[in-house]
Amino acid sequence: MKLLLDENLPKKLKSDFPEHEIYAVSDKGWNGVKNGELLKLLLQEGFDALLTFDKNLQHQQNFDKYTIAVMVLMAPIDIHAVLVKLVPQIKNHLKQGISAGPTIISL
Repeated sequence: MKLLLDENLPKKLKSDFPEHEIYAVSDKGWNGVKNGELLKLLLQEGFDALLTFDKNLQHQQNFDKYTIAVMVLMAPIDIHAVLVKLVPQIKNHLKQGISAGPTIISL
């Protein structure tokens, strides 16, 4: 699967998904791109899902319009040492098949 790490996630998280084609927002030169535009770019570039720490994204965007999967990571802090604990859940969701719209992944 082709995945994108939002700019609010540590780039080091990419190393936890070697079986996927994964990019950080900075890899694509999309730093500072607003959420609606970012979702459009994801669709244009053939991404399967966005991983984000932005808890408001699910309430700010119309996912009938942007048919892309978004995994919202819920943890006390957005550092790799904490977020890596969510990796097994993320991989399980990816393996089971993801659907458009937000999915909450939490500790």
